[in-house]
Amino acid sequence: MNSLSHTDQEGKARMVDVGGKAVQKRTAVAEGFIAMQDPTAALIADNQIKKGDVLTVAEIAGIQAAKRTSELIPLCHPLQISKVAIETRLLQDPAQSGVKVRATVICNGRTGVEMEALTAASVCLLTIYDMCKAVDKQMLIGQLSLVSKTKE
Repeated sequence: MNSLSHTDQEGKARMVDVGGKAVQKRTAVAEGFIAMQDPTAALIADNQIKKGDVLTVAEIAGIQAAKRTSELIPLCHPLQISKVAIETRLLQDPAQSGVKVRATVICNGRTGVEMEALTAASVCLLTIYDMCKAVDKQMLIGQLSLVSKTKE
């Protein structure tokens, strides 16, 4: 296992100096899922949730979250993000109803955008939860993971 880069020689937290790293195109993709009851998924599909268009609002929330990640995660660097794409897919299946979220973040920078992608997917899922909590007390957020990260 590599040594931790976010601690100094005394074990105190610090922000890593990325100034010497090359600027590269960096992409990260994160996914997550929110499970819900079938009637809740049907309400989303029919745009009948009282708070509005759940998937559109959640996608916008995810974009906003990616842009604010460095304000939320203490040791993250503020990045000049060039693209955030949020894809939501409503699944209406008795075996598994819910929404799958995929967040892709791209920047040209000295450090990766994994945290931005994970934050975007998380906030997107939390927004869906918030908008649907009045009709479904059994929703479950999970399966959040970093799917890929690349640099060119």
